Amino acid sequence: MKKTLIASAIAAATFSGAVAAQESNLPTVYGNIQYAITHTNVDGGGSTVDHFDNGTTLGVKHDHEIAPGITGFLKMELEGINADDKAASSGIDKLDEAYIGVKGDSFGQVWVGSDDSMYESAIDKIVNFHEVGTGIGGSYDTGEGDLVQYLSPSFGGLKLGAAVQVNGDGDADNNGKSYPYQVAAMYSIDALELAVAMDSNDGNTSYSSNDPSFNNENTYGVRATYAMGDFSLTGEYQTRKDVGDEYGVIGVYALGANQFSLSYQLVESDAPDATNGDQKDVVALQALHNVSDNMYVYFEGYLYGSDNNEFVLEGGAGDEQSIAAIGGVYYF
Repeated sequence: MKKTLIASAIAAATFSGAVAAQESNLPTVYGNIQYAITHTNVDGGGSTVDHFDNGTTLGVKHDHEIAPGITGFLKMELEGINADDKAASSGIDKLDEAYIGVKGDSFGQVWVGSDDSMYESAIDKIVNFHEVGTGIGGSYDTGEGDLVQYLSPSFGGLKLGAAVQVNGDGDADNNGKSYPYQVAAMYSIDALELAVAMDSNDGNTSYSSNDPSFNNENTYGVRATYAMGDFSLTGEYQTRKDVGDEYGVIGVYALGANQFSLSYQLVESDAPDATNGDQKDVVALQALHNVSDNMYVYFEGYLYGSDNNEFVLEGGAGDEQSIAAIGGVYYF
């Protein structure tokens, strides 16, 4: 699911409903249906047209006052409905988010369960911005489940965050317990927001350290966002030793009911078995129109390139491909 746009849209659309629900202590139910059509052209590999469900979800959230200044909260979001084809759908069969927690102005918030990880929220913005998505993000292994996360209150614009993933006591194949962790710092001053984060990548216990594919080197990332009225500019850099580097920049402009964006991402491979300089990149553009308070439509275009046919793109068979996408979302 596209976290950035959908999350803000749902928050705006359900504000009045949430107030009414809180007054009666009832949970807030929300959801969306998302459809998209893509035309993909692979250099030397032909073209395809696809119509698909792009992340339809149904969720519930609730919070209540435990004591003055302390609030308990929960959220559960389900997907996997396959709203485009009922013959292929077996109903809601996938968990996207589920967590409980407590928060307060004096200590911040602590929550447990499945959610976007601290590193992803702080750094990996561009891959989550688009509706269809570029498919290019940072190289970090800690997932979104079994997480215990903490976010501090603001100290003069500075927030500190941490997450640890609890991966059990091992199994018969001698894959021992692991506790991969993430730390992050976010600082906001006026129109500028800065973020740095690290992922320990210690959760991949299925590999032996004698296996050349094993790599638990840390991932490091930095991000900066500057907002100038209706225009914002974001740059990010992520690196992991013996895996690769990701560079990205995106500009977003809001004009009335419309939103326009242009982004560029580059990934350079640093894997031991890669040819020096192997890289892939993508230019992505978006034009989005809010039809109403509960519905929007969009066009997105993606142009991918690679300097090595063996360093292929996700879903591609050659060194270049382009994708044109149109879609619509109804949310409540």
